[in-house]
Amino acid sequence: MRKIDTKEIEELIYKMALDAGVSLTDSCKKALYAARDGETEGAAKFALGALCDNFELAESKKMPVCQDTGMAVVMMEIGQEVFLEGAPLAEAVNSAVRRAYADGYFRKSVCDPITRKNTGDNTPAVIHTDIVTGDKINITYIPKGFGSENMSRVYMLKPAQGVEGIVDAIVETVKIAGSRPCPPVIVGVGIGGSFDTCTLLAKRALARDLGTRNQRDDVADIEKRALDKINALGIGCQGFHGKITALGVNCEWAPTHIAGLPVAINIQCHCMRCRKEVL
Repeated sequence: MRKIDTKEIEELIYKMALDAGVSLTDSCKKALYAARDGETEGAAKFALGALCDNFELAESKKMPVCQDTGMAVVMMEIGQEVFLEGAPLAEAVNSAVRRAYADGYFRKSVCDPITRKNTGDNTPAVIHTDIVTGDKINITYIPKGFGSENMSRVYMLKPAQGVEGIVDAIVETVKIAGSRPCPPVIVGVGIGGSFDTCTLLAKRALARDLGTRNQRDDVADIEKRALDKINALGIGCQGFHGKITALGVNCEWAPTHIAGLPVAINIQCHCMRCRKEVL
């Protein structure tokens, strides 16, 4: 049994949040450079260049890379041999987020859904936990902006719609979104499970590095087919038309009921801010 004080978790997430607020993932930066160099449409190519300049400046100046500094999403895989001591886990996570958003001068965007009164410190965070084998804690932190989150959708497909239905749902979601989620987008897809679990699968898919493929060949084929069709839409960077509308499509899957085929599509803008650490 390994004892971990939740204060250690708080301090680690605090550092992750500060870093994520001002810099993109390495795979996202690489994909944006490739998109800029590969785009042929003038306005879209210019916009991609501006996006690259923006993340370079934000990182060098330690300033927020986007004005929407997001709602904190924290996903943790906690080893079953870990014994947590100290403050409750959610309290530690929210303390980390509260401190990071104050110290980083990040916009505080969390509010009551009915009254719209701001909580004032960007808490509570969205926290997902899984119990896994081992004595470590894997932490993934994503500050999720809502210009793209609002473009996400859930489809409860008929099983007979199969792979074609899945691909069509992914492409339709991006097409309907158009320029609103600040493309080129990253698309996280959850296939299977239930109404609620497929959405979490989609969020986890977003956390995967761009350029990686699902280990299942048939799921990887869905990723490729969907990406090709999305980039054939011609929406382009910021809606200026062009051949790069999405930087990647990542799919995750889970077994589902014989009568259903849930599919969740979680849209992420070009500004992918994700940090992963192991404690």
